[in-house]
Amino acid sequence: MTELLTGLMQASVWLAIAVLLLAASRPLLLALGGAALVYRSWWCVPVLLLTLHLPLPVAPLADALPMLAAAAAWSAPVVAPAAPAWPWLLLVAWALGALGNGAVAWRAQRRFERALGTLRPRADGSWQASADPGLPALVGLWAPRIVVGPGFEADFSAAEQALILQHERSHRRHGDPWANLALLVLRCVFWFHPLLPWAVRRFLRDQELACDARTIDPHPAQRRLYANALLKAQLVHPVAPMACHWRSQPMLKERIAMLKEHKRKALPWMTGQVLVVGMSLGLAAVAWASKGGIDTASIEADPAALANQADTAAAVDVPAKTRDMAPPSYPSAAFEQGLSGKVVLRVEVDAEGKAGEVRVLSSTPAGVFDAASIAAAKKWTFEPARRDGKAVASALKIPMTFQMNETGPAP
Repeated sequence: MTELLTGLMQASVWLAIAVLLLAASRPLLLALGGAALVYRSWWCVPVLLLTLHLPLPVAPLADALPMLAAAAAWSAPVVAPAAPAWPWLLLVAWALGALGNGAVAWRAQRRFERALGTLRPRADGSWQASADPGLPALVGLWAPRIVVGPGFEADFSAAEQALILQHERSHRRHGDPWANLALLVLRCVFWFHPLLPWAVRRFLRDQELACDARTIDPHPAQRRLYANALLKAQLVHPVAPMACHWRSQPMLKERIAMLKEHKRKALPWMTGQVLVVGMSLGLAAVAWASKGGIDTASIEADPAALANQADTAAAVDVPAKTRDMAPPSYPSAAFEQGLSGKVVLRVEVDAEGKAGEVRVLSSTPAGVFDAASIAAAKKWTFEPARRDGKAVASALKIPMTFQMNETGPAP
């Protein structure tokens, strides 16, 4: 539960960074490539959020020395503390907010579509509604249709009608309804984000400005005609989350101001694409590299001297002690599968402190870590046990724990 909340908070922080970066770089991108390049720069947001869900690489077993203790291998049971209730409360609050925002958006979309009334096809490929809740607009997702109002022919000249239809076809050709659906998902998931309302407004404005540029830049002589068509349309606020309205009140002034400007000498298309892709991948790479820990494997060994198991008849005065215990290699198959386990070894130590016979007393899972444990134990060296001041052979029981865990931030 806490992992889900942590991931959500982490994504929220990076979303804020992406929005601030886009706001700061917008004037430069506008000067370099115009409104179309600014609109494409919003790709960095989904790329960033998707990158945060990519798994981190699993690091090989570090050459850290095993943790040793002189105590016996038995340990008292650990009672886990009761989980706090606040993660559940936060999760429920977030889920209610997300579902509430989704329900409101769905209701607004359905209300707008029902308000269109009866639709009939037109010869130019568009559809004419019997009512006008804010038309012309591109409506729908799977098969978006250009819908015009009942007074479309009376309100606009033939040339203006052609420009409007070209504008809406540009929306459809570039998949803007799907972009609006992705925006709706973000609005539901990050409904609590303080920067999201501004980002939503700015994204929709950049979408319309880019579509205006794609429509009118090939025909600069029609800028005045295009502006007149904007002024003639019904003045509405966007009410359908996934509809692309021809004219909306919040951005009308900015759209007309952009039309008055001379066409910029924009960057070549490929150069602009490389710039946007580089910015998106660079931000995503930084977010991915700093999102959390790297999965590692740790091995713990806890030797306990068992002198009575040695070949000596009497107990030793000083038990054997470990001198050099290089950690075993984590089995690659277990490492790839994320398996953890425990092996208890019986290691015979001769009078010179060298490991002799090594046996597996128990292992969990059976047979997975046995070979690696035995191979490592045969290379260990010890301080031999002593009896009456003389080195004697003895034996040690050494439990070893193979554990997959997660360490701190990635280097």
